[in-house]
Amino acid sequence: MTTSVLIVDDDTDVRQALSELLQDEGYRVEGAADGRDALAKLRQGLRPALILLDLMMPGMNGWDFRQAQLEDPELRELPVVVVTASGRNPDDIRTQLGPVEVVAKPIQPTDLLELVERLARPEPLRQTA
Repeated sequence: MTTSVLIVDDDTDVRQALSELLQDEGYRVEGAADGRDALAKLRQGLRPALILLDLMMPGMNGWDFRQAQLEDPELRELPVVVVTASGRNPDDIRTQLGPVEVVAKPIQPTDLLELVERLARPEPLRQTA
Protein backbone atom coordinates (compact mmCIF):
# COMPACT_ATOMS: atom_id res chain seq x y z
CA MET A 1 0.00 0.00 0.00
CA THR A 2 1.34 3.41 -0.97
CA THR A 3 1.68 6.01 1.77
CA SER A 4 -0.02 9.31 0.98
CA VAL A 5 0.88 12.88 1.87
CA LEU A 6 -1.33 15.97 1.60
CA ILE A 7 0.54 19.17 0.66
CA VAL A 8 -1.33 22.35 1.62
CA ASP A 9 0.38 25.38 0.06
CA ASP A 10 -0.93 28.26 -2.04
CA ASP A 11 2.29 28.42 -4.10
CA THR A 12 1.81 26.13 -7.11
CA ASP A 13 5.58 25.87 -7.66
CA VAL A 14 6.17 24.76 -4.07
CA ARG A 15 3.35 22.19 -4.27
CA GLN A 16 4.75 20.86 -7.55
CA ALA A 17 8.34 20.66 -6.29
CA LEU A 18 7.32 18.91 -3.06
CA SER A 19 5.03 16.57 -5.01
CA GLU A 20 7.84 15.56 -7.34
CA LEU A 21 10.27 15.06 -4.46
CA LEU A 22 7.84 12.84 -2.56
CA GLN A 23 6.59 10.95 -5.62
CA ASP A 24 10.19 10.11 -6.54
CA GLU A 25 10.42 8.46 -3.10
CA GLY A 26 7.27 6.41 -3.69
CA TYR A 27 4.65 8.51 -1.90
CA ARG A 28 1.21 9.21 -3.31
CA VAL A 29 0.65 12.97 -3.13
CA GLU A 30 -2.48 15.11 -3.04
CA GLY A 31 -2.33 18.90 -3.19
CA ALA A 32 -4.53 21.65 -1.80
CA ALA A 33 -4.23 25.39 -2.52
CA ASP A 34 -5.41 26.49 0.94
CA GLY A 35 -6.86 25.24 4.19
CA ARG A 36 -10.44 25.27 2.94
CA ASP A 37 -9.53 23.05 -0.02
CA ALA A 38 -7.60 20.71 2.28
CA LEU A 39 -10.49 20.41 4.76
CA ALA A 40 -12.90 19.66 1.91
CA LYS A 41 -10.68 16.83 0.68
CA LEU A 42 -10.26 15.43 4.18
CA ARG A 43 -13.99 15.61 4.90
CA GLN A 44 -14.62 13.76 1.62
CA GLY A 45 -12.58 10.86 2.96
CA LEU A 46 -8.94 11.58 2.11
CA ARG A 47 -6.77 10.16 4.91
CA PRO A 48 -3.12 10.95 4.30
CA ALA A 49 -0.43 9.56 6.55
CA LEU A 50 0.88 13.11 6.89
CA ILE A 51 -0.06 16.72 6.10
CA LEU A 52 2.56 19.26 4.98
CA LEU A 53 1.04 22.61 5.90
CA ASP A 54 2.03 26.13 4.89
CA LEU A 55 0.92 28.81 7.36
CA MET A 56 0.69 31.93 5.21
CA MET A 57 -2.02 31.43 2.57
CA PRO A 58 -4.91 33.50 1.26
CA GLY A 59 -8.37 32.11 1.92
CA MET A 60 -8.08 29.78 4.89
CA ASN A 61 -4.51 30.00 6.24
CA GLY A 62 -2.60 27.26 8.02
CA TRP A 63 -3.44 28.58 11.48
CA ASP A 64 -7.19 28.39 10.78
CA PHE A 65 -6.85 25.01 9.07
CA ARG A 66 -5.06 23.55 12.09
CA GLN A 67 -7.69 24.91 14.47
CA ALA A 68 -10.47 23.33 12.38
CA GLN A 69 -8.50 20.08 12.13
CA LEU A 70 -8.04 19.87 15.90
CA GLU A 71 -11.76 20.51 16.47
CA ASP A 72 -12.73 17.60 14.17
CA PRO A 73 -12.54 14.21 15.95
CA GLU A 74 -12.09 12.46 12.58
CA LEU A 75 -9.09 14.59 11.61
CA ARG A 76 -7.34 15.70 14.80
CA GLU A 77 -4.92 12.76 14.97
CA LEU A 78 -3.50 13.25 11.44
CA PRO A 79 0.15 14.30 11.86
CA VAL A 80 1.12 17.75 10.58
CA VAL A 81 4.43 19.19 9.49
CA VAL A 82 4.34 22.98 9.25
CA VAL A 83 6.43 24.17 6.29
CA THR A 84 6.91 27.91 6.65
CA ALA A 85 8.97 30.92 5.69
CA SER A 86 7.44 32.94 8.52
CA GLY A 87 10.66 33.00 10.55
CA ARG A 88 8.68 32.36 13.72
CA ASN A 89 10.19 30.34 16.52
CA PRO A 90 9.13 26.67 16.19
CA ASP A 91 8.25 26.56 19.89
CA ASP A 92 5.88 29.53 19.43
CA ILE A 93 4.24 27.74 16.49
CA ARG A 94 3.79 24.58 18.59
CA THR A 95 2.32 26.60 21.45
CA GLN A 96 -0.39 27.84 19.08
CA LEU A 97 -0.86 24.77 16.88
CA GLY A 98 -0.21 21.86 19.20
CA PRO A 99 2.12 18.96 18.46
CA VAL A 100 3.53 19.65 15.00
CA GLU A 101 6.94 19.39 13.41
CA VAL A 102 8.26 22.62 11.88
CA VAL A 103 10.39 22.88 8.72
CA ALA A 104 11.71 26.24 7.55
CA LYS A 105 11.63 27.34 3.93
CA PRO A 106 13.73 27.10 1.88
CA ILE A 107 13.33 23.37 2.45
CA GLN A 108 16.32 21.08 2.61
CA PRO A 109 15.10 18.01 0.66
CA THR A 110 17.07 15.42 2.64
CA ASP A 111 15.84 16.83 5.98
CA LEU A 112 12.24 16.86 4.77
CA LEU A 113 12.45 13.32 3.41
CA GLU A 114 13.86 12.02 6.69
CA LEU A 115 11.04 13.70 8.60
CA VAL A 116 8.34 12.43 6.24
CA GLU A 117 9.83 8.93 6.38
CA ARG A 118 9.77 8.99 10.18
CA LEU A 119 6.22 10.32 10.49
CA ALA A 120 4.40 8.84 7.50
CA ARG A 121 5.74 5.33 6.93
CA PRO A 122 3.82 2.61 8.72
CA GLU A 123 5.63 0.57 11.33
CA PRO A 124 6.96 -2.69 9.89
CA LEU A 125 4.67 -5.61 10.51
CA ARG A 126 5.92 -7.77 13.34
CA GLN A 127 5.96 -11.50 12.79
CA THR A 128 4.43 -13.59 15.51
CA ALA A 129 5.84 -17.03 16.30
